[in-house]
Amino acid sequence: MYMKLLKCAFVGLMLFMSYSLFAQENDKPPRIEEIHARKWQSLIAQAQLTPKEIKAVKPVFTEYEQSVWKMHQENREFFRSVLKNEKKIKPNYADLNERYVELQFKEAQMFKNYHLQLRKLLQPETLFKYYKAEREFKRKLLKDIQEHKLQDRQQ
Repeated sequence: MYMKLLKCAFVGLMLFMSYSLFAQENDKPPRIEEIHARKWQSLIAQAQLTPKEIKAVKPVFTEYEQSVWKMHQENREFFRSVLKNEKKIKPNYADLNERYVELQFKEAQMFKNYHLQLRKLLQPETLFKYYKAEREFKRKLLKDIQEHKLQDRQQ
């Protein structure tokens, strides 16, 4: 079960990174803050959080989302810079692989910490609904990205 949660968390983070690269209706990429706000509203509604739970969970949610996003941005920039110079200098793939694995491990640790904080704030059933809402948000986000790509190809 823990591995499934980790996989879901990873997929979701990748989706957030990908979504930021695609245009919205006005052809401007959404800001990560907008995506986080949409996700938060979705979690509130689908997990049916009470006002007290909303007040307690929001800082935990915000800190986690911002930390994960920052980590992914830094790593994305690092990998881009290495691969950009790939034609000039052959990358040390062993080091790149280690960095990738460390990223995965750090992400798993961050999610575990997030979970430990959330389980102190939410009842088990509510937390289950919260995680389910996160997965549904990620699925919808992926679907929106795929539809947007399809529309771009048709134009």
